[in-house]
Amino acid sequence: MKKKVFGLFVVGLLTILNVSAQETFKVMFYNLLNYPLEDAVPNREDDLEFILSDYQPDLFLVCELNNSTGANNVLNITKSAINSNFEMATYVSNTSDDFGSNQNDLQNLLYYDSSKFILEEEIIVPTNLRDFNVYKVQLNTTDQATNPIEIYIIVCHLKASSGTVNAQRRFNMVLELDNYLNTLPSSSNILLGGDLNVYTASEPAFQELLQDNNNITFTDPVNRIGSWNNNTNFVDVFTQSTRTETGLGGTTGGFDDRFDFILTSENMLGSTTINYVADSYQVYGNNGLLSCYNRRINSTDCGLPNSQFTFETRDALHNFSDHLPVTISLEANVTLLHTESVATLENFLLEKTVNNSSLTLYINSFELYNQDLIIYNNIGQQVKSFKSNTDSLQKFDISDLEDGLYFIGFSNVSLKPIKFIITH
Repeated sequence: MKKKVFGLFVVGLLTILNVSAQETFKVMFYNLLNYPLEDAVPNREDDLEFILSDYQPDLFLVCELNNSTGANNVLNITKSAINSNFEMATYVSNTSDDFGSNQNDLQNLLYYDSSKFILEEEIIVPTNLRDFNVYKVQLNTTDQATNPIEIYIIVCHLKASSGTVNAQRRFNMVLELDNYLNTLPSSSNILLGGDLNVYTASEPAFQELLQDNNNITFTDPVNRIGSWNNNTNFVDVFTQSTRTETGLGGTTGGFDDRFDFILTSENMLGSTTINYVADSYQVYGNNGLLSCYNRRINSTDCGLPNSQFTFETRDALHNFSDHLPVTISLEANVTLLHTESVATLENFLLEKTVNNSSLTLYINSFELYNQDLIIYNNIGQQVKSFKSNTDSLQKFDISDLEDGLYFIGFSNVSLKPIKFIITH
């Protein structure tokens, strides 16, 4: 009787869990300004922690990261400022050759909330200067085995400085990216975050990204196409420079350029499984004030008493980098397999929610030792059974089970079953 009741409970639970909700995911791209080698501003990690604590991104894309020490520092900051589920992709040094004296110490990286995203693949697209780093991620949903929702996240940093030679180098870099994008299905969900260093939308590199005959066509989701450099009509999307004072590192020209972007593939504007949230594009820290033109971002000219971004926020941004971050939101109609949903009891925990050939349980209660463990499929049918032992860490073979959503629980102990996914 208890097994039948448990099976009915699982079916009822699934009925509740499988009602998809509109989930929103916050994305931030940020040029970290030669972190951590640029040390003119002391303790600027505190400023980054303030920024991340305030915005709380789910995906954090960065460039101008110098080394693995900096990469791990930023990871620790995301874990403390956002949540402990944050992980980072593999830190790799630039593989591209710039044919010059540059030390190639400006790297890209992705940080992500591992309770919401699974990192599936990491790709390097080399160019004549700096790599494009591509990360294929999948939403951590309850039906990911049968209905995967994947995004390719591209992080980049194009050649800096004005002039036709530098513009040509930016264009050549984008052509290398196009060669890679041509290998992907045209329906792919693509997100590109980067310091593009373009002064106008008419520049060949930017036009190439937006070409409608490409396999993947990007779009500016805020739709602010134009000639940005020193043009106050675009002050609301300016990202550089936050500074006018010398000696702090970075550029000191004041607020007058749009160099930093998040672009999406056209299909993410409303016709795919995960979409851009309308009107969510924002330059974090930019209050859109004409009076901020050519000023430092923490100037009183860049904020009013009722402005969204306070002096404290703008001061942290000024201290940390000469760029402002760019942010957008994405949404998908899904049910996430949140990490917190698997913890039914402190003494009965799964090591991870997505498994392939084995299942590892933490069992730290004498009441749960030598008890029958039952695995049920997503319609409440018993598909496998085990008996627990007296070890605190116990591993069970599930290699014979098909991909899908399952539950595990005790047949004779009244505990909420734990949900997990098998994907081989």
